[in-house]
Amino acid sequence: MRIRFPNGKKKVITFSYDDGVEQDIRLINLFKEYGIKGTFNLNSGLFNTIHSVFGNKECKRLSHEKLKQIYKHPNIEIGIHTVSHCSLPSVSNSNKILEVINDRNNLEQIFEMPLKGMAYPYGHYNDDTIKVLQDCGIVYSRTVQSHHSFILPTDWLKLGATCHHNDDMLMPLAHKFLDENPTDKEDPFMFYIWGHSYEFDRNNNWEVIEQLLKYTSYKEDVWYATNIEIYNYIDAYKNLIYSSNDRIIHNPSAISVWICSGDKTIELPSGSTVNI
Repeated sequence: MRIRFPNGKKKVITFSYDDGVEQDIRLINLFKEYGIKGTFNLNSGLFNTIHSVFGNKECKRLSHEKLKQIYKHPNIEIGIHTVSHCSLPSVSNSNKILEVINDRNNLEQIFEMPLKGMAYPYGHYNDDTIKVLQDCGIVYSRTVQSHHSFILPTDWLKLGATCHHNDDMLMPLAHKFLDENPTDKEDPFMFYIWGHSYEFDRNNNWEVIEQLLKYTSYKEDVWYATNIEIYNYIDAYKNLIYSSNDRIIHNPSAISVWICSGDKTIELPSGSTVNI
């Protein structure tokens, strides 16, 4: 038996963008236009400041007052990114904890919901960092590694992506994602794209993301999800309870889960016990 995504779909696409800059406004509007979902990772100690990595053009972080207006939408998940965008391995463990838990708490108070996901500033992490995230209740954290594949995560606290949006393989991978399908004996595909929205202004290439969104949007066989929605769904799948012969399955979670058994796709409704 293999996991399948909601309604039996075999593919999911998701996006992850960092730093909470004003260019997020344009990107989120594109997400809304094309029905795309994504995760935005914010630094709660840097609102309304100038982002120093933008080169000779201005890159301003969004103000505290604009946050709900911009990010409060069903297509958007908020993730944490530490208070000050520090390289976590370079600071003491006590400061690691403060950077993570204070960012989480600050953003949870603004958006009035639990936040469990994160992206590592600069992609930097080590074993001590991962232990701190676990202690702070973070269930996944994105790195900056690209694996150019559609594999499902095996270690959510070392979450890699398919590619960055400036990767030369972006559109070839998009074509492969839509053109190919996993077999009944394979896990579903996950196409994961990451970046910073200010890069589109810096590189003058907004057409890159618009082309990708237009090409991948509104496909009947694709699930459009935020990072945490994918994590929660796979977690629900992992928590299915099986009989000794694997033919009776109980789903104790609050969401329906779909599985592939042979050539059949089966829904396991929330709280149900199904004999397959």
